Amino acid sequence: MNRTVFLSTLSIAALAAVAASAATLDDVKSRGELVCGVNPGLTGFAAPDAQGNWSGFDISLCRAVAAAVLGDGNKVRFVPTTAETRFTALASGEVDILARNSTWTFSRDTDLGLDFAGVNYYDGQGFMVKQDLGVTSAKELDGATICIQTGTTTEMNLADYFASNNMSYTPVAIQSNAEGEQQYLAGACDAYTTDVSGLAATRAAFASPNDHIILPEIISKEPLGPATRQGDSQWTDIVRWTLNALVAAEEYGVTSANIEELAASSENPEVRRLLGTEGGLGEMIGLDAEWAKRAISTTGNYGEIFSATVGESTPIGLARGLNAQWTQGGLLYAPPFR
Repeated sequence: MNRTVFLSTLSIAALAAVAASAATLDDVKSRGELVCGVNPGLTGFAAPDAQGNWSGFDISLCRAVAAAVLGDGNKVRFVPTTAETRFTALASGEVDILARNSTWTFSRDTDLGLDFAGVNYYDGQGFMVKQDLGVTSAKELDGATICIQTGTTTEMNLADYFASNNMSYTPVAIQSNAEGEQQYLAGACDAYTTDVSGLAATRAAFASPNDHIILPEIISKEPLGPATRQGDSQWTDIVRWTLNALVAAEEYGVTSANIEELAASSENPEVRRLLGTEGGLGEMIGLDAEWAKRAISTTGNYGEIFSATVGESTPIGLARGLNAQWTQGGLLYAPPFR
């Protein structure tokens, strides 16, 4: 989700260059804590409970990286960031990783001094409306008022979609998902637009979720993933391959429940390299042999994380869809561990 506001792309890139001059891995180890920039509150993806304990799909990735690097998935400090402050927080060194429903785009990758370590959720922009509006397609939203978060890719996508369909709309600018939820429920807009996963998470938090529908049209590609600062390839590799380890673990049937058994007995060379019993892969990225094993043990594999946080058995109720393994018709595909 999301297009960077025009403010200071040059200054963000300059901040990133300065912050990346120090090795992030050394900083994290010295601090004894991973600092992860996250959504301030999106059910299923990143949200604190009443005691301040964070959980969610993106939170699990942060914990997996902490387990890989520090040996403990609880050694994470979560920093809430808005759509407009998230990239500056990363570039300045305020956070070590940004795991915040952020879309990998050309300009963000090349112009902001950021690197995307991979895609952990394939998404697309959609629309949510109240059932009693009587709308069943986005093509019926001509003249509608639409709540849209500023500083996001959704702004441009929305303009393009309405222009290409010769329709008009009135935008209602919001600063956060929480504000969008309030404005939408209060009737300030006819529809709310953002990534479909975000719409599902927002709807799940409503008192009467069934009173709202997500329209069938998907109007964009939104590959969401964790971002790091450019100039520190070792750290980007650690984040990238931790994500890949979670994806590969699901493909090869490695779970949080059977990981010890497979580490001791698996004859699959890929599994043995993944779990550190042969191959010495950890040394190549500055970690020990069991870095991936700890990550998987802490959070479960990708499928376990998805099922527990946003899957069909949760209030969010998302099907795997494009986020299924490549062997199951989805796009998830981890490069070889060799």
